[in-house]
Amino acid sequence: MSFNYLKYLTSGIDRHALFDELMMTYGKDVWNYAYFITKRRDLAEDIAQDVFVKVYENLNSYRGGTSVKSWLLTITRNTALDYLKTAWFRKVQLFPSWLGQEKHRSAENEWFGNEEKNYIWSLVMELPRKQREVMLLSTHYRLSMQEMSQLLGVTEGTIKSRLHRARLCISSSLTANAVERSE
Repeated sequence: MSFNYLKYLTSGIDRHALFDELMMTYGKDVWNYAYFITKRRDLAEDIAQDVFVKVYENLNSYRGGTSVKSWLLTITRNTALDYLKTAWFRKVQLFPSWLGQEKHRSAENEWFGNEEKNYIWSLVMELPRKQREVMLLSTHYRLSMQEMSQLLGVTEGTIKSRLHRARLCISSSLTANAVERSE
């Protein structure tokens, strides 16, 4: 869905309907990104709510320089990083958990698929935040290098470097695990 009309907002457009449409279209993406940054479901929910409050209050500030998704993810990132900086958050222990479950044809395939998926997600979640973040933006949200560069405020070369290091780390862990299983 294209939200190109956002840059032409006037007082005649129903802001509530537009806001509802944004929440329905991008709510899950905002929550997932917040979760990926914080590793906490409860914080992801709080952050997603805060993001959409900010979006509603600043709906007319969208200028169309980036995609709506990129704009929302930028707000999500900044809000999540603000949460991580608070003294309250630094005192709370983080507990890892897994993202959604995908359905498979048989119970056996489902079990093996979930085990593999959980293992890979656990490896991704163990990456340093900067590598974890570019991995998510690239693989899940399919943002371009340029969009990631704008969202994160770093050069495209930095994005490529972080993504390369993240992939190497995951690959090394998967290879090491495969060797352990074969022995």
